[in-house]
Amino acid sequence: MSVLTAQSTIGEWLDNPEGAAALGALLAQSGSDAGSLAPVRALPLQQMVELSQGQMPQSVIDDLVRAVNGGVIPEDTAPAGWQERITQGRFDGKTIIVTGAASGIGRATASRIVREGGRVVAVDISAEKLEAVAAGFPEGRVVAVAADVTKQADIDRVIAAAGDRIDGLANVAGINDDFSPIHETSDETWDRVIGINLTGVFRLTRAVVPSMLQAGKGSIVNISSEAGLRGNASGNAYTVSKHGVVGLTRSAAFMYAQQGIRVNAVAPGGVATGIPFPPHVSETGSARLQPFQAAIPSLATAEQLAASITFLLSDDGVNINGAVLPSDGGWSVQ
Repeated sequence: MSVLTAQSTIGEWLDNPEGAAALGALLAQSGSDAGSLAPVRALPLQQMVELSQGQMPQSVIDDLVRAVNGGVIPEDTAPAGWQERITQGRFDGKTIIVTGAASGIGRATASRIVREGGRVVAVDISAEKLEAVAAGFPEGRVVAVAADVTKQADIDRVIAAAGDRIDGLANVAGINDDFSPIHETSDETWDRVIGINLTGVFRLTRAVVPSMLQAGKGSIVNISSEAGLRGNASGNAYTVSKHGVVGLTRSAAFMYAQQGIRVNAVAPGGVATGIPFPPHVSETGSARLQPFQAAIPSLATAEQLAASITFLLSDDGVNINGAVLPSDGGWSVQ
């Protein structure tokens, strides 16, 4: 039987008698059981730290690994499951703007672009987290711009930081809503979710297009959601915002198709990024959505979403324009 490590999948832990006992004991402390882990069986155990949104420290994972390995942490020699494969030079000489770049999907996308040769203008509301991202790469490869994508003055600063050449844009920044149906949706929730998830995408896309038109080429990838394809994946405001992203994507793809600009969208399903929900979630909406959300086939990692996004951003997506790519483990076909 193979050694269990932090990089072993949750499924491997559950299928191992010692692993299942150790993990089951941990879950029991929070009133849960192994059944709650069905959507994340394919993820490494390590991913539970990010999924917990700060509730599970790294020490808990380390203790689990020690518990099934005689008190020691063995070396991870072969990480389980899907492995990222870097395509050297795919973004050589290119400048790509990535929003939401301080964490989750945005950070993973920015990281992959840089490791494949590109220069990233990393945009996020958190200056501190952005600087940490930039510090992880050679100087000049990541230009950190702390900005609010709903404010035009901040958009102008992002464009200035990018310089004369903008080869691509990944509109990743987004927030959740409170799962509220329309009769419970407040003006505050509506304005904030629509502002960041849709208006921000509109404003930054509008800002990069002139440079791309001048160059005669460019690639834009917007992040929609499974909630942009169906009505039973999230609350009213979030669902509207992500449907709007699909409409924006298709309109822009059509308008600029003959001028060398490709505009596509990725529609994630469940992603293990630990993005928090608002503190007060609608009971009505949650009760209605829960049976359908329970049908999510699996959660993806941020790096898996970055693989989909960078494919469309790169020249590998040369013949793809106006597409909405479900990167959801098959949820959209259920």
